[in-house]
Amino acid sequence: MAEEKDFTIQNYLEFIQNKKLMGSKCKDCGKLYAPVRKLCTKCNSLNMEWVELSGKGELAAFTSITVGTPYFIDLGYDRNKPYCFSVIKLEEGPMVSAQLVGVDESKPDLIKIGTPVKVKFLENELKGETNIDLGFEPA
Repeated sequence: MAEEKDFTIQNYLEFIQNKKLMGSKCKDCGKLYAPVRKLCTKCNSLNMEWVELSGKGELAAFTSITVGTPYFIDLGYDRNKPYCFSVIKLEEGPMVSAQLVGVDESKPDLIKIGTPVKVKFLENELKGETNIDLGFEPA
């Protein structure tokens, strides 16, 4: 996928706002990064391209959070309604962090590492603005 955008976190997040999970791929050695990098740490090349990722992967790690950031508190999460933050190993290789949804956050012992997941773009309405965040749910 040929994109003219610079390889910045701002542009990575802009793609997420447009419900696309993108990474950068080194044209010289093939190493894939998500979130994006403008420099390949494997071969030190600047010869990168944007690629769209499948959004499929597996749960590599997670935590159930009961005392969150102001953003998550504003979304209604608290001690009585925890949320899960996760690390996902994408089928293409890179690992990304995102909210895990579609599980019982109050029973973290029932959530299993290795569970297949798929991307779910989370639309949150907050202070009159719609924000789209990266999330994953069981596949």
